[in-house]
Amino acid sequence: MEITELYCKGKADLIDRKIGFTLGAVETGWVMKNNRNVLDSYYIRQRAIDAPAVASTDIALLDVSLSTPVIMSAMTMPIPAIRDGALMMAARGLKEAGSMMWTGTPIPDNLKELAGTGVPIIQNLKPFSDRDKLYKDLDRIQEAGVTWIGVEIDAGQGTKIGDQLVAKNCAPLSMKELEEIRRRTKKPLVFKGILSRHDAVRSVEAGADVIMVSNHGAHTLDYLPHPFQVMDEIMEAVKGKVHIMVDGGFRRGSDVMKGLALGADLVGLGRPVLYGLAADGQSGVRDLMLQITDELRRLMIMAGASRLQELNRDCIAKAG
Repeated sequence: MEITELYCKGKADLIDRKIGFTLGAVETGWVMKNNRNVLDSYYIRQRAIDAPAVASTDIALLDVSLSTPVIMSAMTMPIPAIRDGALMMAARGLKEAGSMMWTGTPIPDNLKELAGTGVPIIQNLKPFSDRDKLYKDLDRIQEAGVTWIGVEIDAGQGTKIGDQLVAKNCAPLSMKELEEIRRRTKKPLVFKGILSRHDAVRSVEAGADVIMVSNHGAHTLDYLPHPFQVMDEIMEAVKGKVHIMVDGGFRRGSDVMKGLALGADLVGLGRPVLYGLAADGQSGVRDLMLQITDELRRLMIMAGASRLQELNRDCIAKAG
């Protein structure tokens, strides 16, 4: 099934279900509209003469080697309602595509089994006000054998879709608490939801290995910027001391290429993974990731890049 069909079929299926509301955005919906507008405001510079014959999308980051820089963004809640065994389907589909899985809240009961598929897994910690629970969750996650651990920096006021609070009883994390999480964590640590120079600098100081520049799928605060609108200040602030990931409305290989050209190492897809699962289960997730990676590879060749490391600001330009 091709991407457009996966998206149409999967989205229609989800909208007809109770979990369809999760496709929405906080309050006015401005964040999702802005995501698409910002992504569309960049164009790709074509360099066809002496273009490479092939392009590689392989990437090695910390202790992970992937066939693609496109991964699943953090989420758990809607997935089990899509199909029986949907989390395992997603894990296996991502594994077949050479990608990476990122699970969120609630922590999957079968997290150890998901890790057992061999797919690299990031598991998130949500900043619940009950910090004892947070540290117990951290121990549980590490015992499950995940690859990396994520911390939701941006969920200090929970999450919200439309007017409905979805995750409650959260509180912002302090530097002291982040340093304690770092001390207790044996795995690479990802700080998720960085959207300012302030938080980028403090993420480095607190010991993050990776930061995810993200507006949380438009599920935290209204009127947050798209990551592209803050990438320059964040890249300048971290000065190469941490790896960079990005998500926020990415739908095609062209969106992914723009994210990589602006400095990201990995690009996350959220709703597209849900569409793939709803449309065709494990095969839908695998085919989604493979086809977007094929789109990226095709674009790289015509932009004169044979490796991901050759993608930079010269490969794209701001429209207008």
